[in-house]
Amino acid sequence: MRAAYGVETVRTAERELMARLPEGALMQRAAAGLAAVCAGLLGRVYGARVVLLVGSGDNGGDALYAGARLARRGAGVTAVLLDAERAHGGGLAALGRAGGVVAGGGGAGVGVAGADLVIDGITGIGGRGGLREAAVPLARAAQAARDSGAIVVAVDLPSGVEADSGEVRGECVRADATVTFGTYKPGLLIDPAREYVGAVRLVELGLDLGAAEADVEALQHADVAALLPVPGAESDKYRRGVVGVVAGSERYPGAAVLAVAGALRGGAGAVRYVGHGADAVIARYPEALVHAGPPSKAGRVQAWVVGPGLGEDAGRALGDVLASDVPVLVDADGLRPLEPEMVRGRDAPTLLTPHAGEAAALLGVSREEVEAGRLVAVRELAALYGATVLLKGSTTLVAPAGGAGAGFVRRPVRVNPTGTPWLATAGSGDVLSGLAGALLAAGLGAVDAGSVAAYLHGLAGRLAAGGAGVGAAPVGAHDVADAVPGAWRGVVGRGGPLRGRRSGLHDLGAVRC
Repeated sequence: MRAAYGVETVRTAERELMARLPEGALMQRAAAGLAAVCAGLLGRVYGARVVLLVGSGDNGGDALYAGARLARRGAGVTAVLLDAERAHGGGLAALGRAGGVVAGGGGAGVGVAGADLVIDGITGIGGRGGLREAAVPLARAAQAARDSGAIVVAVDLPSGVEADSGEVRGECVRADATVTFGTYKPGLLIDPAREYVGAVRLVELGLDLGAAEADVEALQHADVAALLPVPGAESDKYRRGVVGVVAGSERYPGAAVLAVAGALRGGAGAVRYVGHGADAVIARYPEALVHAGPPSKAGRVQAWVVGPGLGEDAGRALGDVLASDVPVLVDADGLRPLEPEMVRGRDAPTLLTPHAGEAAALLGVSREEVEAGRLVAVRELAALYGATVLLKGSTTLVAPAGGAGAGFVRRPVRVNPTGTPWLATAGSGDVLSGLAGALLAAGLGAVDAGSVAAYLHGLAGRLAAGGAGVGAAPVGAHDVADAVPGAWRGVVGRGGPLRGRRSGLHDLGAVRC
C-alpha cells in the first residue's frame, strides 16, 4: 500500500525527527537524495548546465544544497532567486563555495537558455492559493527550459500544486520528475496536480509516521491479490456470490449487456438480470438468469447493481433495490433520482459510482468545480449521502462512507493508480459497475470492492489497448470486459503469495538518505 500524508502530519513528523538530529541534518539528507536523482537523470554531471529556481522556504534551501553537490561534481550551476533577501543563507554559502553562481532576480529575464536540467525549488508543501505574482516568471522559465529540451525536476512537489488536495490554481510548474521527501503527499497522486508531477521519486528521511492516519492511499498488486475472492473446493455458484443487475432499457439494451459482462468477469457465481434488455443479455450471455421484475421478486442475491441505461424506469427500480438488506451499487441513471435520505438509513453498504458530471449534480455545483477539487468533492459526497463513493475519472477516487460529529474518524481516500485514457469510452463505466457489484456479492466491503474493481478495470483497459502510453490503441467497452480475466491473472501472478507481500513502486523508486 502506498500512503500519502497531509502537510500538518508531515511537518509534525519532521519536527520530531529534527529534534533528534544535529541542526541542518534533515535538509542535508533531502539535498543528497535530490542531487542523486538529478545526477541519475543527467547521466553525465560534469559539464552539464543546471539552473536552480529558488524560493524563500526550505525547498529553496534543498535546491541550493543539491546544486552545491552537483557543482562539486563539475556541473555549471546557476541559482535564480525569487527574493535574494529571504533565500536560505546556508544553502547560498554552500553553492558559492562549490563554484556555483547567483543570477539576477526572478523577473521577466530569467535565464534558462541552454540548461540541461532545471530544479524547481520555488515553493514547498505549504503553498496554497496558486503562485504569487512574483513567482510566475520563474514557473514560465521552467516551462521554457522544458520546451527547449531541459529536464525539469520539482523539489517535493511542483510549485503551484496544493499538497493536501491536488488542486492547481493558476500557473504551475510542469515537471518531468518530482523528488518528494519523507512520504508521498496527496497532491502527487490526484488530478489535476498529478498531470504536473511527472515520475515520482521518494527520498526516505526516516520520518516516523506509524501512528498517523494517511489522507490518501493507493493499492498495489499485492494488496489487490490479497483481496481477490478465490473459490474453494466446497464453493458453488451461490457461495461465490450472486449479483443482481438492474440495467438497460429498450433504448439502451447495451448497458445491460455490459454491466452483466463486468459482473461475470468479476467472478460472480451467478448473475440475475432484471430489466428490458433480457433478450440482448441472453443472446450474449446465456448463463445469465433473467427476470421481468421487480427486483425484489427476482430471487436471492448478495448484492445489487442498479442504474446503467435504465432511463425513466430508474426511480422505481432504485427504490425497490434500496429497500433490500444487501449491498447496493448505484450508477448512472440510478443516481438521478437519488436523495441522501434514501441511502443514509440503510443498514447494508451503499456504493455510489458517479463521474464528475453526476457528482456535480448530486452536490449542486458545477462540473468544473468537481474536476478542479476531486478529493474535496468525493469526501463531500461520502459525507452527504453516508455512502461509499467511487468518483470516476482520470484519477478514480474511492471515499469511505462519511459522517460528522465528535466521534467520527476520517478514513483515507483510495486513489486508483491504474488505467489509460482509452478507457474514456461509452459503456466502460457499465463494465466497472458490474465488476464492482460482483466483488460486493463475493463479500468485499464497499471500499475494497470499489478500489479493487477500479484497479482491475484500469489494468484491463491497458491490456485491451496494448499499453497506457505511446503505441496504445482505441478500445471498446467489451474489449475491456474481455480483458478483465487477464488483468486478474496478472495481479495474482505478480502479487502472490496472497498475504503479506508488498509489490514495488510503479515510478522511479525510493532512495534512502
